[in-house]
Amino acid sequence: MTDYYEILGVSKDASKDEIKSAFRKKARELHPDVNKASDAEEKFKELGKAYETLSDDNKRATYDRYGEDGLKNAGFDTGGPFAGGFGDLNDIFNSFFGGMAGFGFGGRPDPNAPMEGDDLRLDIEIDFEQAVFGCEKEIKYDHLELCEECGGTGAEKGTKPVICPTCHGTGQVQQVMRTPLGSISQIVTCPDCHGSGKKITKPCKACSGHGKIQKEKKLKIKIPAGVDNMSKIRVSNEGDAGTNGGPAGDLFVVLHVKPSEYFKREGNDVYTRLDLTPSQAALGDEIMIKTLNGEQKITVQAGIQSGNSIKIKGAGIPFITRPSQRGDHIVVASVKTPTKLTEEERILYKKLYEIQNGKKAEDSIMDKVKGVFNNV
Repeated sequence: MTDYYEILGVSKDASKDEIKSAFRKKARELHPDVNKASDAEEKFKELGKAYETLSDDNKRATYDRYGEDGLKNAGFDTGGPFAGGFGDLNDIFNSFFGGMAGFGFGGRPDPNAPMEGDDLRLDIEIDFEQAVFGCEKEIKYDHLELCEECGGTGAEKGTKPVICPTCHGTGQVQQVMRTPLGSISQIVTCPDCHGSGKKITKPCKACSGHGKIQKEKKLKIKIPAGVDNMSKIRVSNEGDAGTNGGPAGDLFVVLHVKPSEYFKREGNDVYTRLDLTPSQAALGDEIMIKTLNGEQKITVQAGIQSGNSIKIKGAGIPFITRPSQRGDHIVVASVKTPTKLTEEERILYKKLYEIQNGKKAEDSIMDKVKGVFNNV
């Protein structure tokens, strides 16, 4: 059986204050930001059930006499304060204690401290060749800049923000809330100044008191050789302006590379297909092909089969980190059987057939049909 006194770590004659103190201590130990054990959440719920029972005189008397089953039979809710509606344990903890700051785990961040601006993302499209060899590109995008009129203060020129009358410049106010532990006083962010401790009585007309304005910016960026589709380029300090003198965020440019009609990229290698006639495949040949570096002659070895490849080393995509090194160009052979033959070609193929197969080549159906009409 579950022993609520043992869960709280108190004796059976413990006072209400001792029970309350024990609960607060145990709750802090079992908070998920402190206790990383897999069963911490379950223990936290059991702790809530124990405290809810023993802090109520009627429930405690029933529990002392009949145990947990006695509570159920008496119609008391034994689910505990965490049985439903809270979801995340942090929400549960905050509802009791106003967050971890109430237990000495760090206070709120200073709202007047310098804060970095937001990062931005810009998607642009580039050609396949631009991705291979790199390029310089001019981009346009909107971002937040400090208002030149007020210098980022948000106050009309010639005026300054004043101390917030609600929190008297502290950025915080005291709030009393009712919880299962009774009335608890906690410190919250001032709703009037949002924690800054200052109020703007005369907002700047240029930025409406925000201290920042939206502006279009033009920028030239260098795209390195060898980038691939969905590569990201980080441009430092070109995002939204910071707050309270903080640095601007960064701009992340996401590249969308148009596919090539001729080259297929796999890593730093490029692949192309080379269509060959049966005679080229059988006898071999020297053929001019298109490469990333322009036209180049390659040698096709006699007897090449469909699917065989010819490698041109160092003619592929440059490595971003090592631009002097490149992948390879892989030329994949594809032997094409002709579908239409001239009369001369047909005679030659028949002769070749007879040589290779040791028997006379039969006429095709079309040849037989032509023969019938010629004899009429």
